[in-house]
Amino acid sequence: MEHVLSPASLAELRRPRPYPAVSVLTPTHRREPYSAQDQVRLRNAVAEAKRRLEADPAVTRERRAEVAHHLDRALSEVDPTHTEDGLAIFAAPGEHQVWSLARPVPERVVLSDTFLTRNLVSAHTAGRPFWALSLAADRATLWNGGVDRVLEARLGGFPLTRRTENFDPERQQRTGDQTSTFREERTRQFLREADTAMGAVLRDRPRRLYVTGEPAALSLLDDAGSATRGAVRVPHGGLAHGTPEAVWQALRPVLEAEARSNADDVARALETARGRRAFAAGVDELWRSARDGRVRLLAVEENYRATVRDFGDHLVLAESGDLDSREDIVDEIVEQCLETGADVRFVPDGTLGEADGIAGVLRY
Repeated sequence: MEHVLSPASLAELRRPRPYPAVSVLTPTHRREPYSAQDQVRLRNAVAEAKRRLEADPAVTRERRAEVAHHLDRALSEVDPTHTEDGLAIFAAPGEHQVWSLARPVPERVVLSDTFLTRNLVSAHTAGRPFWALSLAADRATLWNGGVDRVLEARLGGFPLTRRTENFDPERQQRTGDQTSTFREERTRQFLREADTAMGAVLRDRPRRLYVTGEPAALSLLDDAGSATRGAVRVPHGGLAHGTPEAVWQALRPVLEAEARSNADDVARALETARGRRAFAAGVDELWRSARDGRVRLLAVEENYRATVRDFGDHLVLAESGDLDSREDIVDEIVEQCLETGADVRFVPDGTLGEADGIAGVLRY
């Protein structure tokens, strides 16, 4: 299953496919007892996709069999122990992909000439993804971070390791100088290699970066590095050999402080927009503004979802399951705003007050 969305992978997902390109979306759960039900729901969704393939006269027998084969292969690759809040299966002639999403999605089966990516994009943005690089004299570990956890990322050559030797054990015992390894040229070279590898990751998958390590390691990186120069430094040693939970606990206070600052910045921007009559709120107004490319800043409360019915020139709220209802309109607005260059911020529930979950600052 895929977890890390990059600009290159999104561009690849969005390219047109030979019909039919099948998108199967289902909500999932991270914990029992509900996670046990996810496999049943997913099998039912895949069966529905096959039924639609069978009923579609535009799909030849050969192509139907090929896409059904890829749906089965995708289903077999789902790992229930690593699912999050949603799952997307994409299948088309000659290919299939499985994506785990850290945001709930509506249950949908879509046949088209492109894959349905807006839920994937919204989940990626809401997850506030970041990289954390943990440094030691003999190891550099990369972590893939999100809203509530980190996982080790084995990409870009990470983890990097080197063999260290105790060149002067008597001196260390005599002076108690356990940080002398950070004065060695070989350690400096190792940190330069970690910096270069991190730069390659950031070019392909740009994200906010946090670097953890002993103060001596961070100081040395300041001198030896370049790609990591704009990273947030977190003085905390031992995490290059640590667990994901230890890394998360070390980063959590920093992330929470930044989230509070982000929410304050959004509140000030929205208040200023009210005075300039550049403020918008509600799914109907923001949906129309997003389509016109007018949204400069979009703010969405983290758990805000809305089901609507589309009447062409406006939306009205609807119940989930209503005929022709759209349960992922918030994700659609988020993706459209990102497409037109808007700054999209997810903020804690209740932050937007009377705006009812979603608000924005307009360009004009």
